[in-house]
Amino acid sequence: MKDSTRVLISLGTAVAGGIAIGAYGGPTGLRVADGIAPIGALWVNAIRMTVIPLVVSLIITGVASVSDIKAIGRLGGRTLLVFVLLIAGTAIVAMPFAPALFSLLPQRTGAPPPLPSGAAEAADQLIASGQTQTFATWVTSLIPSNPVAAAATGSMVPLILFTLVLALAIANGPTTTRSTLVGFFQALADAMLMLVRWIVKVAPIGVFALVLPLAARAGTALVGAIGFYIAAYCGASLVMTALIYPAVALFGGIPIRRFARAALPAQLIAFSSSSSIASLPALVESAEDGLGLPPPITGFVLPLAVSMFKIAGPVSWTVGALFVGWFYGVPLHARELATIAFAAQRYFESRADV
Repeated sequence: MKDSTRVLISLGTAVAGGIAIGAYGGPTGLRVADGIAPIGALWVNAIRMTVIPLVVSLIITGVASVSDIKAIGRLGGRTLLVFVLLIAGTAIVAMPFAPALFSLLPQRTGAPPPLPSGAAEAADQLIASGQTQTFATWVTSLIPSNPVAAAATGSMVPLILFTLVLALAIANGPTTTRSTLVGFFQALADAMLMLVRWIVKVAPIGVFALVLPLAARAGTALVGAIGFYIAAYCGASLVMTALIYPAVALFGGIPIRRFARAALPAQLIAFSSSSSIASLPALVESAEDGLGLPPPITGFVLPLAVSMFKIAGPVSWTVGALFVGWFYGVPLHARELATIAFAAQRYFESRADV
């Protein structure tokens, strides 16, 4: 049985079992479900502990092994262009799609509830104190003063930029030095991928331990407006994900079925762990084995993708803003939604793992 099939069975079993516990298990059943949650947390931590060394080794081997620096520049330019186009496309689709979904939600009757106590005042104080991130402070934060501290705190974008500069320095160094360092980081990447394979073998146990407590506590609570919000967010995310498949077939020349098989393992890990960075090892393995992409491509593009490219940003922010606006009776129009959708990416770039 394939690993992805085993994970899917475990996921379905956890959801069904969690809903049954929530409906019939009572407090004892919930305590039992909560008792296995640490096992899931251990599994996620096991994946995450491989991410930093894997990201650094992949970028260095992907960049430093290419002798043509201009080729690296062309690859970086195409990568950023694709990221921008996909984010823009997601925002353009999300802006009309999300309001259409929320038009199905009945309008609230009566006076809207007041904003939480101190919400407006807190926002004014935050702006007045200058604690909001300006463009200048964001640019300054991109170069880490201490790359080791950036790795320890999970600041992926500064760490990746440092690693890219280091990889370029290695690529321009003497042949002997470059061969030694590239060989070392290639060996490190191979070791990390072997460790990931061991962790993936126990993925059904980790996924079951993660999902069962969530399903037990949320399975019977998905009703009313909260349930509609969750359904709308999931529906919008599924639509955006489904649109990626024909885009890959059209512009990448990869058959939809082949791409779907290659993407499934990473999708299952990302869904179960709620972490795009945790899916990086599975992404690398599927891209190289399932799609036949060369290591210089996967080593450069995929670490950037999981740390800087958050295609869910326009979807989650638009749907969330619409729900909050509906709850408090604040109408949101095309201009506000466009601002929210296109500003989401910059926010997600500042976070290590969303």
